[in-house]
Amino acid sequence: MPSLRKRGAGGEDEGFMNKNGGYLDECLRSGEFRFARLDLPDIDNQPVIDANVPEIVEQETCLFHQSVAKATDYAELLDGYLCRGMEGKLPSPVVRFADGEYAFYNFTLGCNGLYKQAESVAAIRRAMPMHIEALKRLAARGRLAPLVFPDNIELNRRNGLLSFFKRFKKAPTASSFWDFLCLNGAAINGSNYLPFYAVYAYLTSEAFARAVDGKRLCILNSEYNPEMCRRWFAVFSSRPEIVFTEIPAEYVATRWDKIREDILKRVPPDADLCLAGAGVGALMICVDVAERFSIPVIDAGHILNMMNGREDKSNGARMYTIRNSRRLLSGAAI
Repeated sequence: MPSLRKRGAGGEDEGFMNKNGGYLDECLRSGEFRFARLDLPDIDNQPVIDANVPEIVEQETCLFHQSVAKATDYAELLDGYLCRGMEGKLPSPVVRFADGEYAFYNFTLGCNGLYKQAESVAAIRRAMPMHIEALKRLAARGRLAPLVFPDNIELNRRNGLLSFFKRFKKAPTASSFWDFLCLNGAAINGSNYLPFYAVYAYLTSEAFARAVDGKRLCILNSEYNPEMCRRWFAVFSSRPEIVFTEIPAEYVATRWDKIREDILKRVPPDADLCLAGAGVGALMICVDVAERFSIPVIDAGHILNMMNGREDKSNGARMYTIRNSRRLLSGAAI
């Protein structure tokens, strides 16, 4: 494992990468991970690419562990993990990480994008111990799904000299996040890693709809449209029993210690699984709910906006969420 600098307390010169690279670089050099295209059948990313900058197509390339031969293996691994968790009553959290999380764990308010995640840098610092503890538990027993593609590990390398001379803190990237995890005892490896978009792809799939058919599904979110959610599953002839537990729309990431018990006591004890939408705060919810009730809890994020018919809350469609089969069957009855 490479030598990594710990973050200083003062706030300056706090980049995670050292001059020889970091943990993610070492994983790539050693061959433990490689970049490959996440080529999944039935997925149509072209409408998302057309609606965004052309460079977004680069996000179709992601990390693969050396034990995984092809993209469909990740969908099967996630399906197996979910089904084993439901059948065996096993704590099975799955949490995604992208730019907002990378900014949060770099102690910057860049985490506040579409939703309010943190009130201040001081609030992030106060919340960090509980996040690190949750990350350790997630790495040990759950699945981490970070957004990693070639361009979001290269940013610091391209800007490093400029940042040095201007004494700017390095921009948070996937590389800095991997180093943060490694430094805090929550390193990513082949056993706990999933590609970010594999989660979106699985949650929009017929396989997921089949897995939850007849199950008691709890949605942990700030918004819920019962009719639209039923229609979402009915497209694939799936009829889970859906229940809703409302959570705050903002600042879950920094206020979880104050709201935790109130939310946990409102989760149905007989739920078979949960889907959560809480931004950076999804880590806390997924880990704690999974452990309290011994069930799978998946950080669904944008997928819950889709289920509610509110893709506008995400500023439009996301990669790996548009399925040809779902479009063809979208007239299914409730």
